[in-house]
Amino acid sequence: MSHLRIRPLTEQDRPEWAELWRAYLSFYETELPETVYDSTFARLIGEDPQDFSCLVAEADAGLVGLTHFLFHRHAWKIEDVCYLQDLYADPAVRGTGVGRALIEAVYAEADRRGAPSVYWLTQGFNATARHLYDRVGKLTPFIKYQRP
Repeated sequence: MSHLRIRPLTEQDRPEWAELWRAYLSFYETELPETVYDSTFARLIGEDPQDFSCLVAEADAGLVGLTHFLFHRHAWKIEDVCYLQDLYADPAVRGTGVGRALIEAVYAEADRRGAPSVYWLTQGFNATARHLYDRVGKLTPFIKYQRP
């Protein structure tokens, strides 16, 4: 995609960010109260290095993608690791390199911060994203469990 720019989220991005994140959550059949949007956005633009960060993909028409990621300690490593929690590209721009550009920007930030590992989860039915993930990442054998 020509004219694609990956950059940090800013306060002025709130309306477009919320629209993209709402679409992402809808894909996973999830709705959240506005208080969660408020809290998440505040964390994303805050200064706490242990909090979430956000990069957005901007094209001529505005924001077309986002990624939320977090650095945290790991019991098996000295360095922090990076968890890429959310990745979303507007359906109109899928297949144009937006998702790859966002993942590579997270990889670059992990390198800058000295985090040797970046990992993420997706659902088995997310075939479109998995097609990209198979090219930019390595599938692991881990299965996720959570408290009921």
